[in-house]
Amino acid sequence: MRGQPGGDMWSLKNFACYLTFDPNTANSELHLNNRNRKVTRVWSDHWPTDHPDRFKRCSQVLCREGLLDSVYWEVVWSGGADIGVTYNSISRDGDTVSCLLGHNDRSWSLECSEGSYTPCHHNKRFRSSSPQPFTHRVGVFLNWSVGALSFYCVSQDTMVHLHTFTSTFTEPLYPGFWVWAYDGSVSLCQVELDWERLLQ
Repeated sequence: MRGQPGGDMWSLKNFACYLTFDPNTANSELHLNNRNRKVTRVWSDHWPTDHPDRFKRCSQVLCREGLLDSVYWEVVWSGGADIGVTYNSISRDGDTVSCLLGHNDRSWSLECSEGSYTPCHHNKRFRSSSPQPFTHRVGVFLNWSVGALSFYCVSQDTMVHLHTFTSTFTEPLYPGFWVWAYDGSVSLCQVELDWERLLQ
């Protein structure tokens, strides 16, 4: 498959990167904890300090890291969320189409709901999939130079391919998350490497 390293799931994990959420981008209904590695949507009347990078209307947050390489990361979600990537130029205060991950030409996402995963880009929803076993752990592999973004459903010893977007990326891509369910959450995972394979 284009932009995807050969071999088993450990081939992807060799590209693992460490990510953190950027508090300056987090919508006021999003609570960050675990050293900015977990985000939860909560009912809140607390308004954080205004910042030009903050999402005003959409319950979204971006990571600090802009990616230009071949990188892999995993997240665990609950409730309901979209997981994706975006250019930093995505709107922070426009209408829903210009702001929401997967609803414009500046972002790509995977909608995560109980029992199914649905890829989205430029306000178009692609074919949903319901992998077996179904888990709430999603792996993302970005091959920026080739122009490929792949999503996987990850269990303890298997990885099911869900979808691959192909494009010509022109800017750094920032991992982004839309937590659309109240009490929903997304956690950035520590990817476990198989050191025996790496040292062979």
